Amino acid sequence: MTVHEAAVMEALERVIDPEIHRPLPDLGMIKGIDIDGGRVTVHVLLTTSGCPLRGTITADVEEEVGKVEGVEGVEVTMGVMDDDQKKALREKLTGHAEREIPFTKADSLTRVIAVTSGKGGVGKSSITANMAVALAGQGLKVGVLDADIYGFSLPRMLGITHEPQSIDGMIVPPIGTDGVKVISIGMFVPEGQPIIWRGPMLHRALQQFLADVFWGDLDVLLIDMPPGTGDVAISIAQLLPNAEILIVTTPQIAAAEVAERSGSIATQTRQRVIGVVENMAYLTQADGSRLEIFGSGGGDTVSAHLGALLGYQVPLLAQVPLDIALREGGDSGVPIASSTAAHHASPTATELRTLAAKLAEHSRGLAGRPLGVAPVRR
Repeated sequence: MTVHEAAVMEALERVIDPEIHRPLPDLGMIKGIDIDGGRVTVHVLLTTSGCPLRGTITADVEEEVGKVEGVEGVEVTMGVMDDDQKKALREKLTGHAEREIPFTKADSLTRVIAVTSGKGGVGKSSITANMAVALAGQGLKVGVLDADIYGFSLPRMLGITHEPQSIDGMIVPPIGTDGVKVISIGMFVPEGQPIIWRGPMLHRALQQFLADVFWGDLDVLLIDMPPGTGDVAISIAQLLPNAEILIVTTPQIAAAEVAERSGSIATQTRQRVIGVVENMAYLTQADGSRLEIFGSGGGDTVSAHLGALLGYQVPLLAQVPLDIALREGGDSGVPIASSTAAHHASPTATELRTLAAKLAEHSRGLAGRPLGVAPVRR
């Protein structure tokens, strides 16, 4: 039986690039197809020579092409795109030659949430990682930008195992747990090396993460902010004026007072504070009682004071208990709110998924957005 090239190409349309999430032919990654009787050789062009997913791509090509009637064997050869091919791919993916921040465009439907705190050590990154997988579990496309340049931790928490790939200067973010896209300065520096930058360098790094990274069509972009109201908070307000703010605090009144300051920045940046999360709210005892190790009332205090200051309701969205499994999930790269986590049915995981559900209620509406259509003259 004759094997037709059109049938092989149709099979290749079912092979999806693991990071860009488009069919290989659509990305220009198929250089050619050779057919010799029942044996088919597919020549694939990778975006980089060191692509960590070449094995996955090879296996997927062999599987799909092997299903074509008459095919007796499949061989995959790997090459690398030249500069012109990479440039064409970048322009195809982004839709433009110049780099720009897609989330500031008038037609962007991505909700941007900056997760912040007044001080370090309140579990802000843990909340971010768990919200990311919980939102992904509800069918949303989620990206995470680790803007805590000095204290980055999201790559580990979200199970990132390889470096980002670059296509003509465009960065393809690695895919973490539950399909969450992640970018962090920690992916670009040797392990253990500190980041010693001042304001302008921080601003440039954030700008590059927003403009030079191929985020694709996201429903939600979470930004893990450094604590406080320093350079990064100012840069995010300038680069993403539409970003909303989510405050993380602990029940301790002293921590809550500091957390209020990180929310009060909205009076100057004109961003909206969408709510407060109280982390480490209590420790559940064997008899079911709650031990309030860090006191109580911090989340309610921040909620009430920011509401009075900003002139609108700032709700307390969640009270997340202390849980060893929450820490273990962050260390293992499988956050507790993931459906694949060992303790995904625990009260802590349920509270985190409930928090994500409240945030997911925000629809990607088209009201007030241009649809790119015009009346036809008759």
